Amino acid sequence: MKTTRPSCKILVFDSGVGGLTVSREILAKTPGCHLIYLADNDRFPYGVIADETLIARILLVLARAIDQTQPDIVVIACNTASTLALAILRAEHPGVEFVGVVPAIKPAVNLSRSGVIGLLATPATINRPYTNRLIEEFANGMTVIRYGSRELVCLAEEWLVGQQTNSAVLYQEIDNLLNQPGAQHMDTVVLACTHFPIFRPHISQLNRFQHLQWIDSGSAIANRVAFLIEKKQLTLSAASSTEFLFSRNDTPANLRDHFILFLGLDEKSAGPGSIVEIYE
Repeated sequence: MKTTRPSCKILVFDSGVGGLTVSREILAKTPGCHLIYLADNDRFPYGVIADETLIARILLVLARAIDQTQPDIVVIACNTASTLALAILRAEHPGVEFVGVVPAIKPAVNLSRSGVIGLLATPATINRPYTNRLIEEFANGMTVIRYGSRELVCLAEEWLVGQQTNSAVLYQEIDNLLNQPGAQHMDTVVLACTHFPIFRPHISQLNRFQHLQWIDSGSAIANRVAFLIEKKQLTLSAASSTEFLFSRNDTPANLRDHFILFLGLDEKSAGPGSIVEIYE
């Protein structure tokens, strides 16, 4: 039930802009929540950082943000961060509900008619044992063709903030997946990085890619968040509200404006952008 009491707080965390694709799904599914978006943009991109160093960074940033914002639910909107740190975070913050992101392999299996699935992710996600286990558990007997792209992550960051980008890079990276052996039978592609759904409206309209079904984890995460809100009987307000946290002291002031535009918010519901202080 929606009331005028303070709404539940949902903290969405990523290294850059990718988690905004998840945030948009959450706001659409559960209007009336207070969504706090945290971008650890001082360490973007996560995919090039050694695992042990990255785990320590994630724990530090989220400990500070949780202390500052007191969220009810934390969404780790990054495949790399989820696979590395989710279990530790749950142990260190038992009073907070955590939701992680995993490649949407299981729903892709249900969608595919050809039995050939593409997995488009970062190189780190492509090679993780966790990804292998997901494929073994849910796609046994299917063909899963993988391609890891760092270029698409950086391109998505530029794309969202309105920088002039080279569409040829986008097409080439998708072609690199489609040109692999056996890919001629591929009918479903998992966008296994939260940055990649930023391109989905564009690529799904192109004739050369219209034979493909594109799937990501955003909707499933939003459904999980909605389930937890109901389970914990958290309050929803009459309207959604947001705020934005960044880890870089020199974050451009207009980055918040691009975030608001992407999320389809108006100034009334969009809170300020501020810096979360990280002590190392």
